Amino acid sequence: MTKGKIKGITSNLLQIEVDGPVAQNEICYVQQDQKELMAEVIKINGNIAYAQLFEAGTGLQFGNEVRFSGELLEVWLGPGILSRNYDGLQNDLEAMPGTFIQSGEQSPALDLKAQYHFKPLATVGKKYRAGDFLGEVMEQHLSHKIMVPFKLKGELELIRINEEGDYAVADEMAQLKDEEGNIHSVLMYQKWPVKWPIKAYQDKLRPGEIFQTGLRVIDSLNPMAIGGTAYIPGAFGTGKTVLQQAIAKNNQADVVILVACGERANEVVEIFHSFPNLEDIRTGRKLKEKTTIVCNTSNMPVAAREASVYVGMTMAEYYRSMGHKVLLLADSTSRWAQALREMSNRMEELPGTDAFPVELPAVIANFYSRAGIVELNNGEFGSVTFLGTVSPAGGNFKEPVTESTAKVARCFYALSQKRADAKRYPAIDPLQSYSRYLDYPEFQKFSAETLESTWVEKVQRAKEILSKGIEARDQISILGDDSVPIDYHEDFWKSELIDFAFIQQDSFDDIDMNSSLERQSFVLNRVLEVSDRAIEFADFNEVSRFYKQLINLFKQMNYSEFQSEAFQGFNRQLDEQFEKTLAHES
Repeated sequence: MTKGKIKGITSNLLQIEVDGPVAQNEICYVQQDQKELMAEVIKINGNIAYAQLFEAGTGLQFGNEVRFSGELLEVWLGPGILSRNYDGLQNDLEAMPGTFIQSGEQSPALDLKAQYHFKPLATVGKKYRAGDFLGEVMEQHLSHKIMVPFKLKGELELIRINEEGDYAVADEMAQLKDEEGNIHSVLMYQKWPVKWPIKAYQDKLRPGEIFQTGLRVIDSLNPMAIGGTAYIPGAFGTGKTVLQQAIAKNNQADVVILVACGERANEVVEIFHSFPNLEDIRTGRKLKEKTTIVCNTSNMPVAAREASVYVGMTMAEYYRSMGHKVLLLADSTSRWAQALREMSNRMEELPGTDAFPVELPAVIANFYSRAGIVELNNGEFGSVTFLGTVSPAGGNFKEPVTESTAKVARCFYALSQKRADAKRYPAIDPLQSYSRYLDYPEFQKFSAETLESTWVEKVQRAKEILSKGIEARDQISILGDDSVPIDYHEDFWKSELIDFAFIQQDSFDDIDMNSSLERQSFVLNRVLEVSDRAIEFADFNEVSRFYKQLINLFKQMNYSEFQSEAFQGFNRQLDEQFEKTLAHES
C-alpha cells in the first residue's frame, strides 16, 4: 500500500510526497489526530501527488501521514437509496449525530442489515452479462432489480441463486462463473466509480417522446424529451429552484435524484422541509418515496461540491439500468464549475475565459452525455433525463458556463427577470427559450401519433403570434395607443391571450399546476382558433375589452377539471362571446 507525507498545503489542496505508485483520482486518507480526512488525487508530478480534501483541513501540518486506498471515489448502489438525504460523498445525513458534520465523520450509505423480500428472475445454468436482471426486491413502491455487477466482463454462467425469501442487503444472493472459471459473488448491493459512466446496455437511442412536466410553456412550446438534456439559466430571484421543485412534483419519472450543488443552506433546508410533505401527482404517494437528495451547501469544500454531481448521476444511471425513467435535477451547475475553477487556480494551471479551466466545455459535455435513453440487454428501455440550472453572474448568458452548457444541452429555458417582476409565472421566456427536439424526426413522429399531425406547426404558429405581439407592444409603448393602427393592438392582445390563457400557470392550484398533454392540446387549439378568427373592431378600447373577457374565460377554464361540466361551460361561453361580438358588428 502506497503511503506519503504532506509537503505543502494551499487551503484544501495538499502536496504529498509518495513512496509508491499512485493513480489519477485515487482516494487517499490524511491522518489528523485520531481521524482520517478523505481526499482525491487530482494531479501527479513525479513523486508529488496533489490531492484535494473533501472537507476542511484545519489543523493539518507538514509531515502528516497519508494512506492511499488504491480505489477511486465510488458510490454504493443497492436497495435503500430512495428517500435518503446524502452529502456529496454519499454519507447519510440523517444518520450523522449532531447539527453539524464533524471533520473526518462518515456514515454508511446503505443499511446493510435491512431485510428485503427477494424474488429470483434468472435461471441457473444460463449465461448473463453485466446489468442483466438476476432478481428483484421492492424498494418503497419501486421494483428494484438485483443485477449482474457492472464491473464483471463478458458472459457469465449463473451457478447458484437464492430462493424467494427475505434477505439482508449484505447477503450473497447468487454466484456467477466467468469464462476463465473464476467464481464471483453477487450481493444485493454493488459499488461503482462515480466518474465512470455505467454502460450496461445494448444501445443508446435518440430521444423522441415528450417528458411530461405538466408545465405548458415546456411541454407544448419547448418540449423536453425523455432521456433528454435541458438547462435553466436565470438571475437571482427568477425562480430557478421553485421551477425545479414544480417539475419534480409534476413529472412522470419513476425516480427523482435532486442534487443541491453549492446551494445556500437556507434553500437546502427548504428542500428538506418541503419534499417530505409533497405529493406525487402521478401515484398519489409521497414524493419523498421516489426521491433521493444529494446535498452540498456553498460553504462546503469545493471538491465535495464537484463530487456531488457525479454521485447523483451515477445513482441515476443505476436506476436507468433497471429500466426506470429517472429525472436528475442539479442546482446549480455554475457552482460546480466554480469549484473546478478554484481547484484549477490552486494548481496554477493555465486559465481560460474568466479564469475557468481550459477544459471546462469538455467536462460539461462529458457530464451531459451521460444522460439519455437506452435499450437494455433484455430489450427494455431506461432513461436519465437531466435538467440543470445555471446561475450566470449578473444574468449574463454569454459567460463561459452558460455558453458551454448551451452547446450540449438540447433544451434551453431562459428565465426572464422582466416576467418574474411582472409576476408572470413560470417566468420562462417562451421566445428566448428553445427545444431542439422539435426538429427531431423521432419527436415529430411521436407528436403526430400522440397529439395531432400538425402539432409542431401549431407550436410555431403560437410563437409567431407571441413574437408579433412583442413587436406591437414596443410600437405602442413608443408611439402611444392612438398613433398606431388597430392591427397593432390586435397583435398585442392576441399574444397576451396566449400568455395569460396558456403559458401562465398557478403553482398553488391543484388543477392548473399540472396540465396533461390532452388538455394542453385542446387549450392551445382553442387559443389559436380564437386568434385566427377575423373581427373588425371600432377602436383599441374595444379590442382590449374583448380580449380581456376571453382571457378571463380561459383562466376560469384552467381552474376547472378537464372536460368537466364547468370546463365545457366556459368553453361554450367563448363561442357565445364571439357570436355576441359579431352580432354587435352587424
